[in-house]
Amino acid sequence: MNQTFPEELFDLVFIPHLGDRLNELAELAETEDWEYRHAAEHHAHPVLYNYLRFTYRRLAEEEKVSVADDGRSIAMNIGLVTDSQEPIFMYCTQNRLEGREEPWHFTGWKRKGEHELTRFSALPEMAHYFDDPKNLVLDVRKELRANVEHIIQDNKERFPKPYNQMETYQLQTFLKGAIDNARERARRNYKTAVPQYYRGKVQLLLPLCLSRPSIADLALVVEDHGAFYRASTCFTLDMAYNNARQLARPDRDWLQP
Repeated sequence: MNQTFPEELFDLVFIPHLGDRLNELAELAETEDWEYRHAAEHHAHPVLYNYLRFTYRRLAEEEKVSVADDGRSIAMNIGLVTDSQEPIFMYCTQNRLEGREEPWHFTGWKRKGEHELTRFSALPEMAHYFDDPKNLVLDVRKELRANVEHIIQDNKERFPKPYNQMETYQLQTFLKGAIDNARERARRNYKTAVPQYYRGKVQLLLPLCLSRPSIADLALVVEDHGAFYRASTCFTLDMAYNNARQLARPDRDWLQP
C-alpha cells in the first residue's frame, strides 16, 4: 500500500503523555545518555526526543513506514535495540479520538518478535544515510578551507563567554588556532572527526577547543567538496550531538550530549 507520510512525526502520530513514552523507550533500549549537559531541557530525554523526530523524517523520505496487511496499523524501525540486540519498532494503530487530526495513535514500542508485528508480512528496515563509508572519515590529505569570518558573523552567539564578547579580529585569531589544532588532532586519531547527518548530507564535526586543549566548546561543521573540505559554520555541542546521534552513538572522545 503506497502512502505519503508528512515530514514531521507529530503530524502523523498522536503520542499521549510523550514524556512517559520516552521514559519507556529509554528503559527498553540499550542504556544510553539521552540528556543534555550544555543546555536547558524542554522534554524528557531531549536527545532521544530529537533522535525520534530526525529518524522519522528520514524514514518518511525513504518510504520506510510500513502499513500492516489489514491497513489498520503502521510500524517503523527506529534504529534502536534492546540489551539483547533485538530491534525496536514504533507501533501505531488508527486514531479514532475526536478532535485529533493525526491519522495514527501511538500504541507502544515493540520488539521485533512481539505478536503485534505479525500483522506485517514484511517489517520495515531502519533508516539509511550513506552509500560510501569513506564519507564517515576525514581525509587529512585534503585541504580544509575555513571561512572564519562567516563562522563568526553568523554564529557568534553560539560561542561561550568570554569569546562571544570579543572583537571580531581577536576572536578570529582564537578560532584559527582552534581549527588548526582540531585538524592536527584528526591526523593523530581518525575518530576525532564525528559524522553527522544534516539536511540530507553526511558532514563531519571537529572539536573547537578554545579554552582548554582537551575540552571542546563548539563543533566545526566540515563539508566534503571533492578535492577539499570547506567549513563555514559551527554548532553548539548539543546541536552537534543531536545530528551525530542520528547516524550512530558518537565516540565519547570529545562529543557528549
